[in-house]
Amino acid sequence: MAAGTPSWLDNIAPEIASKLHSDGDAVARFATDYGGIISAAPPAAVLRPSSPEDIAALIRCANRADSPFSVAARGNGHSTHGQAFAPGGVAIDMAELRGGGQRIRVSAEESYVDAGGEQLWIDVLEETLRHGMSMRSWVDYLYLTVSGTLSNGGVGGMVFQHGPMVSSVLELDVITGKGEMVTCSPELHSDLFNGVLGGLGQLGIITRARISLRPTPAKVRWLRLFYTDFDSLTSDQEFLISLRDTVGFDYVEGQVLLNHQQVDDPNFFSIEEAERINQLTAEFNAMYLLEVAVFFDSTSLVDQKVEGLLQRLSFVPGFAFSKDVSHLEFLNRVYTEEEHRKSSMAVDPSKIRHPWLNLFVPKSRIRDFQTGAEGILQNINPTGVVLLYPMNRNRWNENMTVVVPDEDVFYSVEFLWTSTEQDWKNLEAGNNEILGFCHRQGVQAKQYLAHYKSRTDWMEHFGEVKWKRFMQLKQTYDPKALLSPEQHIFTN
Repeated sequence: MAAGTPSWLDNIAPEIASKLHSDGDAVARFATDYGGIISAAPPAAVLRPSSPEDIAALIRCANRADSPFSVAARGNGHSTHGQAFAPGGVAIDMAELRGGGQRIRVSAEESYVDAGGEQLWIDVLEETLRHGMSMRSWVDYLYLTVSGTLSNGGVGGMVFQHGPMVSSVLELDVITGKGEMVTCSPELHSDLFNGVLGGLGQLGIITRARISLRPTPAKVRWLRLFYTDFDSLTSDQEFLISLRDTVGFDYVEGQVLLNHQQVDDPNFFSIEEAERINQLTAEFNAMYLLEVAVFFDSTSLVDQKVEGLLQRLSFVPGFAFSKDVSHLEFLNRVYTEEEHRKSSMAVDPSKIRHPWLNLFVPKSRIRDFQTGAEGILQNINPTGVVLLYPMNRNRWNENMTVVVPDEDVFYSVEFLWTSTEQDWKNLEAGNNEILGFCHRQGVQAKQYLAHYKSRTDWMEHFGEVKWKRFMQLKQTYDPKALLSPEQHIFTN
């Protein structure tokens, strides 16, 4: 072990000690994340496990230590505010398990996939598509891990119909904060099953998830419609998510184009289309984009369905654009767009910061929220993407730990900022101003991918009933509060 590392590292079981790495290069990567805005001490060591059993053995060592040390699992490092850090403790490099044999298995007969918690969704998707199957609900960005996503919820444009990704989970293998390896489901150890889904890594580390599948349609009709009026956008979105599954679109998301924001996506728009759209955006401080999709096998049927739906929407006439793509191309669209943005950046992408803010806003206050947020952001002139789309609350399981507003319909509002090293603090200040506006105006928004620092804020976030249940589960499954300390839920 390197000089200066804590003494407890010398007391780790030999079979685990050989898989711990504490040199500077090994630990440095685990003191940064995708957000790039939080500074924290690095972990004392990094575990590179060969199997889930190694993770369980490490956590048992942590429990037996005279001074128990913290443990945090890191998948693809896509947190934005240091949520997966383990300062002075041990970070688990979950990616190491991807090389340990086949960790994605599809049962087409029983319509499910078993995927290791370390697996990326893009790899899960490609494997399920080889069997003509796919999941019902997907996140927008597929280069995230199974465990990390399910520990938060997993949202995207199909949630209104099928619920978040946690709603499709049938069974889990979880390593608890006591080092126990537990298989759980809605019928078996249901308290742990529901607690871990959306549980922010506080109760256990997901090492396998069994997720339900359905047959995959051959093609996707992908449309983008432009609006100059916020109320027309939200009215259309709310209409679309109210339709029965077979009648409406399979995917519904919205986007806000602030401060004459230009459209630049050569993978979707022709040069002429982009020029025409940008002429329109130049006339308005804010414009809005409705993105929808239909999954289909028959072109003639999808033509009729889309035409009927478009006739009932209030987008700017002549500003509806569409293309037919494969299922994989549609679901992986954000990665494709991200690669295009990276190629056109004038700065090193590794120097970019991402001070994101993700909120669930009740439908009854979305107009108030829009007025306040756009007023704040006009003065900042931010760079990035603002997503805005509604969800149906009845698609969420109240027994799971994940928290949503107490209204039948609420909006996901995602401020996905990109910033240089010099000006990210202005965007973070804008985020805080938006949160302050919600507090002052009584907008009962809930943070998704939350990053509170005080227990009081977390208690308010969860509400009295869920907080009490979460506390009881923590005492049962991680009584020494070893897991994911930088969420600051039970460690302050």
